[in-house]
Amino acid sequence: MPTESPLPRGLLDADALPLYAQVAARLMDDITAGGARSGDRLPSERVLAERYAVSRVTMRSALADLADRGVIESSPARGWFLRSTGAGAGADGGEETGDASAERPASAPGGRSVQGFADHALRHGLAARTRVLSSGVRPAKVQEAEELRIAPGAPLFEMRRLRYLDDLVVVVEHNRLPLALCPRLADTDFGTASLYATLRTATPGQFPRVADYSVEARQPTAEERELLEITDVTPVLVATQLAYNQEARPLELTVAIYRGDRYRFRASITD
Repeated sequence: MPTESPLPRGLLDADALPLYAQVAARLMDDITAGGARSGDRLPSERVLAERYAVSRVTMRSALADLADRGVIESSPARGWFLRSTGAGAGADGGEETGDASAERPASAPGGRSVQGFADHALRHGLAARTRVLSSGVRPAKVQEAEELRIAPGAPLFEMRRLRYLDDLVVVVEHNRLPLALCPRLADTDFGTASLYATLRTATPGQFPRVADYSVEARQPTAEERELLEITDVTPVLVATQLAYNQEARPLELTVAIYRGDRYRFRASITD
């Protein structure tokens, strides 16, 4: 069995990502760079473990991570194959929760992957729609600057939007991102465009790899009741996420306010 050590990739902070996540990121990059096509078969777990100098247990976890993200799928007794959705598709693990339910996996370091709302809808065959409430560029406040590791007053892209699945409102999102990482944010119409897809086209591309994620329940404000079309005692779930890119640099600070009856949080806890 090979001795495991963090992969020698200059763009990843070995302390920020668990080893299996580093391996998954490296394999994802190699799949993309190699021009793999839907349906292509991956080398065996043994061959991949030797290639990336990790144990087969770690390699299996990395493959499971990519499978959870919808990149690959396994076939009994045949191995791993590139899914028909393509190597660049995002994913969301877990069961269906209903026609208009959003479900997110754990996004904390050591958990699964970070994926966008549009990616979730695509994988589950749901029609996603967005109504942008406001967007623009402004100077970052001190607390925001600390969390995003940018200078106070640095350009910050901010957006508030309503997200729908199959024409049922699910969540109000408040997104904040350092404009320097993706200047195109300021000129993109996010009523139709995907935030994460736009980040992937930046130079260099920005890929959310891991995130700190917390959820709490509370009663909605009057504005939230109106936006989320709440007419009874339904609570809201407030999810705060700080996502990091492939360089372990803060990429996105988002507060998402979900209707409690249209959202379920699932987490995989690891040591």
